[in-house]
Amino acid sequence: MGTYRADVVGSLLRPRYLSEAREAFEVGRLEPAEFRRVEDRAVDQAIALQEGVGMDVVTDGEMRRFTFFDQLITAVEGLSEVPAKPVPFHAADGNDIDFQSPESVTGKLTRKQMLTPPEFAYSRARAFKPLKVTLPSPLMTYAMYTPERSGEVYPDPFDMFRDAADLVREEAHVLASHGCRYIQIDAPDLCEMVDPVMREHWASLGIEPDRVLGEGIEIINSVADADGVDFALHLCRGNYQSRWIAGGGYESISKQLFAKASNFDRFVLEYDDERAGTFEALADMPEEKTAVLGLVSTKTNELESFDHLIARVEDASKFHPKETMAVATQCGFASVAMGNEITERTQEEKLRLVAAVARRVWG
Repeated sequence: MGTYRADVVGSLLRPRYLSEAREAFEVGRLEPAEFRRVEDRAVDQAIALQEGVGMDVVTDGEMRRFTFFDQLITAVEGLSEVPAKPVPFHAADGNDIDFQSPESVTGKLTRKQMLTPPEFAYSRARAFKPLKVTLPSPLMTYAMYTPERSGEVYPDPFDMFRDAADLVREEAHVLASHGCRYIQIDAPDLCEMVDPVMREHWASLGIEPDRVLGEGIEIINSVADADGVDFALHLCRGNYQSRWIAGGGYESISKQLFAKASNFDRFVLEYDDERAGTFEALADMPEEKTAVLGLVSTKTNELESFDHLIARVEDASKFHPKETMAVATQCGFASVAMGNEITERTQEEKLRLVAAVARRVWG
């Protein structure tokens, strides 16, 4: 396994020129080859930014994606234009918004294409640092599950999760065969289980929360079985235009999580504010696993105190060995293309801060 102390979650803010190019491409005013050149430029810039500030790991910033789980939206068959149930995202100022998938699962999930192997091939040729590829949790298909329509094809939603897992696992194996050595599975779905309101939301879809914490974790764990790959499991409480879905500490899920997600080498955990609870849940993580502390928020323009972050690492080390820890931001900066309410300058400063904290703590 690689030793990565300054880690990065995945997405970066899309440059304005990329957003404008995507709009032009979608209405037919930009040819596919020209749009690809614009995407290439944005990926080059993303890699250069991360390497320039001193990160130990880089991604392509998810510049070619609209959402972090495009692999389960644009790359699969079995979806129809039937809106799914809205999911509320909360803001500190009370300006909440809903995210509603415009499509629902109405057929068996099958592959249309693979997105990440060509992403990886391009970025590998340009990155000097280890390159991480992000894939979505198969449980993210819950956001497109409607009991009325999806239930006709998948009376048991966990059969849908298993089909999605087959697709994610296959993509991970192809990435491994192409030389990818670090893959992260993004699973905000699991953190929704710490919030009673979100547990009720899942139950209203006919998805039993206790099964999510048992069978669901086992399904996620099954995708992380490619030889020679470091697998990370990223958990956060939602990230959409600086808003979140859930609140609550890891303590209510940590024992099941760390015991059942045994194929994962690293756990990238959101710890940027009080919604994440205390570090006590880290005591449930096996000592040989790496706890990547997501201490720096991607949701606000306020820059964290360097000394405070150092102190937070020390606090965490009371529950997990410091030699198997690392630091990161708590989530990506743009889980969807619109991005969080943060400036590109602050994004760079926060990444630089993560790298500086890692150097101070681990040298």
